[in-house]
Amino acid sequence: MTKAGTTVAPPADTPASAVRLPRRRGIELALIVLAVLLCVYGYCAVGLARHGTVPPGAAGYGAGLGVLALLAHLAVRLRAPDADPLLLPIGVLLNGLGLVLIYRLDLETPGDRAAPTQLVWSTVGVALFIVVVLALRDHRVLQRYAYVCVAAALVLLTLPILFPSVNGARIWIRVAGFSIQPGEFAKVLLAVFFAAYLAANRNALAFAGRRFWKLQLPTGRVLGPVLAIWLISVGVLVLERDLGTSLLFFGLFVVLLYVATGLTGWIALGLLLAAVGATAVGWLEPHVHTRVEDWLHPFASIEAGLGPNQLAQSLFSFAAGGVLGTGLGLGHSVLIGFAAKSDFILATAGEELGLAGLSAIFLLYGLLVERGYRAGLSLRDPFGRLLATGLASIVALQVFVIAGGVGGLIPLTGMAMPFLAQGGSSVVTNWAIVALLIRVSDSARRQYDGTEAP
Repeated sequence: MTKAGTTVAPPADTPASAVRLPRRRGIELALIVLAVLLCVYGYCAVGLARHGTVPPGAAGYGAGLGVLALLAHLAVRLRAPDADPLLLPIGVLLNGLGLVLIYRLDLETPGDRAAPTQLVWSTVGVALFIVVVLALRDHRVLQRYAYVCVAAALVLLTLPILFPSVNGARIWIRVAGFSIQPGEFAKVLLAVFFAAYLAANRNALAFAGRRFWKLQLPTGRVLGPVLAIWLISVGVLVLERDLGTSLLFFGLFVVLLYVATGLTGWIALGLLLAAVGATAVGWLEPHVHTRVEDWLHPFASIEAGLGPNQLAQSLFSFAAGGVLGTGLGLGHSVLIGFAAKSDFILATAGEELGLAGLSAIFLLYGLLVERGYRAGLSLRDPFGRLLATGLASIVALQVFVIAGGVGGLIPLTGMAMPFLAQGGSSVVTNWAIVALLIRVSDSARRQYDGTEAP
């Protein structure tokens, strides 16, 4: 007890209580349920439009998608409880919508059903998501394996050269009926390498060397990898005839270079190098030149009496959709041909969901990218900041390249729309990207509330 008239002073070094952010896992679960219900509704709408009855597999489809989403949610709740609550529901909704669109196109091609295979690949993708979330406790561990990642990425990028071309491009590996697209996995590995390299050399890139116009040219030792990446991107474009992959990973490096240094001159130089390489290959490589000509003159085949080509038919699909669309199952985008389920699946969405539905899809992609950027900005370590920016930029660049090609803004590239399009390698890789963003966002929030050391 204290004597009367005396006061007890508080301890001198009482630590301030950390600000605890709400974890919002309940919000994530509610959004996942809503996403699954929307996908099941789309599945039923296709059956009602085509046959007048609910498809017999609607319950199984909803249960399968729901179980996958619930398992992913439980993994996040267990190992990344502070993660952003929007990332996983967006992935579930986009993946589920892609399955609905592929199923709808399967009804037009009963001899070539892709939805069951896509569901299997989606299961593999969610399984990889769960493994990454459970096994990777700290994203900074990846920084130790930067050069292993770039070596593996280069091997994956060059492997398709040894295999026959598919539709004019060498981007696939086909063995005994099994096919993968190695470039899809290489882009994540390259993002890890770029983030690690630029985090280690950002000061040399920004301040060392000579000043030229608005650009600080670094020394040859630091600038060498920059030029090497440009040469490799052009080499991939020439050898594999793959304009999309070349633009994607070169654009990724330029974006990260700008984020690391804050110098706008790098963007100007990157655009200049990309334009020079693409122009040269566009004139010299016949396959790429054909795509450029189709882009410049999309209705030339109609004028020649040969009927609409794929790009022209895609533009007709967007026009037929109008503002509200024809309704799921009531479009004619299957007339596009063999790439309707892959490269041109966005045309089906535009025709049957209209401008309103297409805008909603783009908003989902935009929100996914924004949450990735936000997680990166919240981190204190340079590697994590660049990694989150790079992963989000992969999605942004890929959506722009594909939507621009299908809509006639830029030449076609032959890439897969993230989560929507048919393609096992693509959907698995995109789930890995979401898992890494989940891990990064969890670390960012834990650094903020003081439960993790910076």
